[in-house]
Amino acid sequence: MDNIQQLLESYSPITLEEMKGIRLMNRIDTKFITTEPMLRKLLLMGTDDYFVQEIGGERNMLYRTTYYDTNDYDMFYVHQYGHANRQKMRFRSYVSSDLHFLEVKTKNNRGRTKKKRIRVSDMQIGQEQRDFLRQTLHYQTDCLRPALENAFRRITLVNKQRTERLTIDTELCFNNIVSGQQCEMNPLVIIELKRDGLQPSPVLDMLRQLRIHPHGFSKYCMGSALTNPSLRINRFKPKLHDVEKLLKN
Repeated sequence: MDNIQQLLESYSPITLEEMKGIRLMNRIDTKFITTEPMLRKLLLMGTDDYFVQEIGGERNMLYRTTYYDTNDYDMFYVHQYGHANRQKMRFRSYVSSDLHFLEVKTKNNRGRTKKKRIRVSDMQIGQEQRDFLRQTLHYQTDCLRPALENAFRRITLVNKQRTERLTIDTELCFNNIVSGQQCEMNPLVIIELKRDGLQPSPVLDMLRQLRIHPHGFSKYCMGSALTNPSLRINRFKPKLHDVEKLLKN
């Protein structure tokens, strides 16, 4: 990763304050998976078109997440079977900036993702959190439990026109709270393009040149499938095979 850190130094920075106008809370997401050697090539190509987010001098920030699900893993299975209007609930910690949020993501039947969140001080579900979940989540809070933890490093790029964000996740690891199993996924890289509608995107041409194609990857679902042997994962097997094949190359 040292080489990646050096590549990021060639990017002009954008601050967290400047990022506030590019939140894209109602957006279209496109995901891609690749490996660290290809990421280095992509970062070399993007220096003229993108800023890199910088917080406290850091450009590759540590994130930690705890996902919740129902006792029968309804959120996992709804996603696996491709149902519209599916949701995920998580506590996310932005370690570098010491910020913590309770977040609910909803993907509707038009492919748009809405994210709503409130700032929290810990991962306790108190009255304020219950009120928020009652307004945003389709599930009763009493039927939810922590299911999966993950940690990863994230690079965030913003195009010079400030119409999109590109998140690049590396050093991904999972800890299943229910089964106790863990999994590390180096050198996998998950890239996600987040934009409000079909805005022109410089990175799409770069990704095509590198033959990095769109590929769905839910951290919660893939992490759960890899670390909880009690789950039915038949429809995720092709995606898991793609990841395994990529990591072997």
